[in-house]
Amino acid sequence: QVQLVESGGGLVQPGGSLRLSCAASGSIFSIYAMGWYRQAPGKQRELVAIITNGGTTTYADSVKGRFTISRDNAKNTVYLQMNSLKPEDTAVYYCNADIATMEYEYVYWGQGTQVTVSS
Repeated sequence: QVQLVESGGGLVQPGGSLRLSCAASGSIFSIYAMGWYRQAPGKQRELVAIITNGGTTTYADSVKGRFTISRDNAKNTVYLQMNSLKPEDTAVYYCNADIATMEYEYVYWGQGTQVTVSS
């Protein structure tokens, strides 16, 4: 069984920073793309950033230049460094990962971590 566990959310003032982490565990054979999504109240879940197993990154226009996605393949962990946070970044942030076990490949999701940007 594979699990994704997120950490690092919280309350921060506008202009502040947070770093989210998401660790994958279980019977993992290989991890392909890993990503972060977010969902604000009353809105659809949206892509924030993706990183391939080769290190290629893609960002939503709204976070370019402020957020940085990275991964540590040895730790099966993906990070999201969020700087210059704005109130509109407030949302539940979810990580996901395309993971292959010995039996199959599947996209797994974390449980979500709340990020609130407010003064």
